[in-house]
Amino acid sequence: MISSSIQQAAVTAEQITVQLDGQPRRLPAGTTLAQLVEQLGHASQGVSTAVNGEFVARGQRAQRTLGEGDAVLLFQPIVGG
Repeated sequence: MISSSIQQAAVTAEQITVQLDGQPRRLPAGTTLAQLVEQLGHASQGVSTAVNGEFVARGQRAQRTLGEGDAVLLFQPIVGG
């Protein structure tokens, strides 16, 4: 039987904490930006994203794996002319 402290360490090692719009959020390690947007219930076309102050285009979200301490910002795209 595995002790609870070892089990807790395993759970902690498999999760990361990011700052989502300024609030801490725990995610499974390996979560992509696309997965986070989907988990939050946003339509891909309905939200723009940035990680650590850098814009991430919709087509790049699936390749952008989030890491411990990343600052993720979701915002409404500005359209017009």
